[in-house]
Amino acid sequence: MIAFDTNLLVRALVADHAEQVAIVRQLIARDIVFISRTVLLETEWVLRSIYKKNRTELHEFFTALLETDNTVVEDAEALSHAMDWYAQGADFADALHLAACGGALMHTFDRDFCRDARAAGIAPEVRVLSL
Repeated sequence: MIAFDTNLLVRALVADHAEQVAIVRQLIARDIVFISRTVLLETEWVLRSIYKKNRTELHEFFTALLETDNTVVEDAEALSHAMDWYAQGADFADALHLAACGGALMHTFDRDFCRDARAAGIAPEVRVLSL
């Protein structure tokens, strides 16, 4: 098994450097690829802020990673939940944070923290603190 850094995942989606894309495809074809949550978090930020990928494109990309046979995503079940909440409008990082909590009750000052997913009843309870 090998692990990918953010720049390899970015190349896989944006395909803006032919030689690097070819290397990424070769690695994916011949190895099992581990992708950590931290790499996922950074990848989303790069794709959204630098490459201006929209929510639909990002959701499709991360969902495809979960469905690819030779990728091992760190805590794939948590990412799957996070993708459900992201589809409901949650911030990607917030959804990952919430998914990583397991049974612990998330506390925040952010009133919008996964708000729509919580309102839809598909996300765990979050305690929003006020002053």
